[in-house]
Amino acid sequence: MIFDSIVYGPIHSRRLGISLGMNLFPTDGKLCTFDCIYCECGYNKDHRPHEKMPRREEVREALARKLDEMRADGKVPDVITFAGNGEPTMHPDFAGIIDDTIAIRNQHCPSAKIAVLSNSTMLGKEDVFQALCKIEDNIMKLDSVLDKRIRQINVPNQPGFCFDELLKNLCRFDGKVIIQTMFLHGESNGEPVDNLSEEEISGWIEALKQIRPKQVMIYTIDRATPLQTLRKATKDELDAIAARARGEGFDVTVSY
Repeated sequence: MIFDSIVYGPIHSRRLGISLGMNLFPTDGKLCTFDCIYCECGYNKDHRPHEKMPRREEVREALARKLDEMRADGKVPDVITFAGNGEPTMHPDFAGIIDDTIAIRNQHCPSAKIAVLSNSTMLGKEDVFQALCKIEDNIMKLDSVLDKRIRQINVPNQPGFCFDELLKNLCRFDGKVIIQTMFLHGESNGEPVDNLSEEEISGWIEALKQIRPKQVMIYTIDRATPLQTLRKATKDELDAIAARARGEGFDVTVSY
């Protein structure tokens, strides 16, 4: 699904409540540093955009206009969520857009949180990292602790992207971060896809101990995926993972 506007929704999110979506990418395609086999927007190659990214000023005006409309209707969002057609932190004016959003939120709906759903690939850019530290909910992806699984599930376009670097960057948040993990089964290119093995779960929990996130969100496939040989993790599997993480003291939410 490709979002055809800068602001979309509000929608009811399984994890965030009433969410007003923000899309910082062209409305005719997708741009992402990952090419996840489960992405609801499809594969990158199938959605090459022809339009330009919206300018910072366009984003600011579109958000203010939508919040004016919502407030006139007596409705405000629980959260303003940056996600959309790709990795939001790729936008060259991401840091400035976050500053604008904080100011607009404070004026129009001060009770709303600001969230960014990110694949964690741009955390090495200092302006991106500092912008994320200004908002309430930095929701960072950690689908596996194994480099081979990251390459299989997330398909990063940066050859050097690896778990060790990712872990180091996630630890920089000093606990002010939410970790989001997709668990699934299936097959890709004739090879099994499964990040629910004991090796992966125990390694994931050890990573959480180092990151010390304020919250952990675990979930599984909910919508159509571009790779059709994927299967949902079961409720029992997710509950078992959540129980182990809670046993280590983490606040865990589960979406089935």
